[in-house]
Amino acid sequence: MADFEAAFAALKAILGKHAKKLNVTADKPGDYSLYCKSPSPFPQHKGKPLYFAGVKTGKAYVSFHLLPLYMSPMKVSPALKKRMQGKACFNFKAVPEKELADELKALTAAGLALFAEKKWL
Repeated sequence: MADFEAAFAALKAILGKHAKKLNVTADKPGDYSLYCKSPSPFPQHKGKPLYFAGVKTGKAYVSFHLLPLYMSPMKVSPALKKRMQGKACFNFKAVPEKELADELKALTAAGLALFAEKKWL
């Protein structure tokens, strides 16, 4: 049984712990987005901030997006990999199990450390 509202709240809480280090550009039911505060180092972004992560409710699931997964090969467990769509998105229909939530927290913290090291925040 899908519980998108609870899934969204749980996934948003994972990102919300890092909101002070980033810019919250969307914070409404079903949509939460975090961007870096400084301009992107990539010319194709034309000086706009770099997207970091977000949670979005869709028709079939709640998606957790984490851009640092594109930038650095981070180890993702087989259980979390089953939820993966593309390279940086994980889909949920209910609150993630504790092990998956803990892994998302660790990946988010590692991604933030990577962006800080590269001075992209």
